[in-house]
Amino acid sequence: MKHRSFILLWAVCACILAGCGGASTQKDEHQHAHDEHSDHKHEHDHKHDHDHEGEEHDHDYKEDTHEAIDNEIIFTAEQAKAVGLEVSTAEAGLFCQVIKAGGQILSAQGDEVTIAATSNGILSFSGSAVEGVAVRAGEAIASISAKDIANGDPVAQARITYETAEKEFRRAEELVKDQIISTQEFEQVRLRYETAKTAYRAFAGKAGAHGVRLTTPIAGYLKNRFVNQGEFVAVGQPVATVSQNRRLQLRAEVPEKYFRDLQHIGSANFKVSYSDRIYKLSELKGRLLSFGKSAGQASFYVPVTFEFDNIGDIMPGAYAEVYLLSTPRPDVITLPIKAVTEEQGVHFVYVQLDEEGYVKREVTLGADDGERVQILSGIHVGDRVVTQGVYQLKLAANASVIPEGHSHSH
Repeated sequence: MKHRSFILLWAVCACILAGCGGASTQKDEHQHAHDEHSDHKHEHDHKHDHDHEGEEHDHDYKEDTHEAIDNEIIFTAEQAKAVGLEVSTAEAGLFCQVIKAGGQILSAQGDEVTIAATSNGILSFSGSAVEGVAVRAGEAIASISAKDIANGDPVAQARITYETAEKEFRRAEELVKDQIISTQEFEQVRLRYETAKTAYRAFAGKAGAHGVRLTTPIAGYLKNRFVNQGEFVAVGQPVATVSQNRRLQLRAEVPEKYFRDLQHIGSANFKVSYSDRIYKLSELKGRLLSFGKSAGQASFYVPVTFEFDNIGDIMPGAYAEVYLLSTPRPDVITLPIKAVTEEQGVHFVYVQLDEEGYVKREVTLGADDGERVQILSGIHVGDRVVTQGVYQLKLAANASVIPEGHSHSH
């Protein structure tokens, strides 16, 4: 009896213990499942946040790309070829400091002569003697007639004076032999004769049907006419200028505030008032002659003078815009001036994005030498900038429509 009671008591305890252990195991499993659910929820929330941030980033990128495409100018390869569009890669290199000044083209010394009247009378230019015409050495450019002048024809007067002086001289030769006149008196007669002969021969060699001819001693071109057709001229009065035009001078008037910089000037570019062409003294065998050591009495400018070869289309006397070139500076980004456009005081260039895509970009300019301009900001080395056909591209920018299916690759 006691043995059975013990067995029953042991079975009850084992049952209680088993129930407690099962409860603990279920509790652990429930907690583990709860933790897994929490971790899964955390991962889900993290993934959701990450995906949301990615969507925002992608949205911003799409907005930037969309904005770039909106500003893009489409210009097909056929259009570019038709207008002669050219693109150059921006590079950094040497660029001289520039001083801008006004100036004038002058004839070089010894390359021109002034023709003066050799007698009194009415001047008549020959039919071809217009300013700019080429003339040969010894060619007559005008004639002076005194037929209707009160003093008479100078040629006839010179001939009469010469013939009279010659007769006196022949008579004096006989008288001095017989010592009727002194040697001193004879020399005076001889001097009058030589003078009259020289004057007559000068007139006689240039006398023509219309009067005394005025000839040019050098070949060149007729630069200026100082009197009009049919005007009265006196002996020694300037009539015209003939220039050989082989060497010319460029005289720049520099503001005195740049006086200390003049010693570094080595060359210059210039543009004359009647042309848009930029002339470079480095290509015209130009050289610096001098620069002033003081300003003019009536101005605050210092003269700087160059000499150069005339290539045939530069007119002496013309006013010029001068770009004095000073010390070179390295690593400067420059572009041709023709690549830059201006709108309401703001400057722009057009940059090529791909074969048919372009964009207008604002730039800040520095100094220019008449041909190229320094770019301070807006362009980087390697950018492909439109340098020819800019105007046509600007017109296309106002009416550019992106065709369906066009994509821009970065």
